[in-house]
Amino acid sequence: MNAFVIDAFDFCRINGSREGVTPVAEMTRLIKDCADASGSLAWKVEGGTSKLGYPQLTLSVTGTVQLMCQRCLTPFAYDIDASTALMLGKDDEHADEIEDIIDDESIDVIVGSRAMNVADLIEDEALLSLPQVPKHDTCPDTVLLDAVKTEKKLPFAGLKDLKQAE
Repeated sequence: MNAFVIDAFDFCRINGSREGVTPVAEMTRLIKDCADASGSLAWKVEGGTSKLGYPQLTLSVTGTVQLMCQRCLTPFAYDIDASTALMLGKDDEHADEIEDIIDDESIDVIVGSRAMNVADLIEDEALLSLPQVPKHDTCPDTVLLDAVKTEKKLPFAGLKDLKQAE
């Protein structure tokens, strides 16, 4: 994926905003969880300051990826619609301190940098929004699955038929 590098602290200070569209094919880590490399993700990143005065990035990612259904083993379209608030700490210790102060599970605190690759954050957000076990709500073609279920015969079912024949 093409690098999109920002000075995260300066981006937040000036209330920066960028948006774009990135093909799934450029996201090497995301492709590993997808059935194919089709589709693209639209993203938007905005900088600002939290109510407590900490630098904060707001990131949103939307789009559709192809996942493999773990029930019927066919690909299906999965819609990603994720957004997150990321507060920035200067280092690990500062990030832990911020986390203790805000005590809010809905806001992630990360270590910011003067050369932060936003492309990695976009891909991370897409990966975090994927289901652990991807599957259709209702599989489209269950004929093969139904055939396997009906072929299951009890081991002594034949004996029952013999006993009834007597």
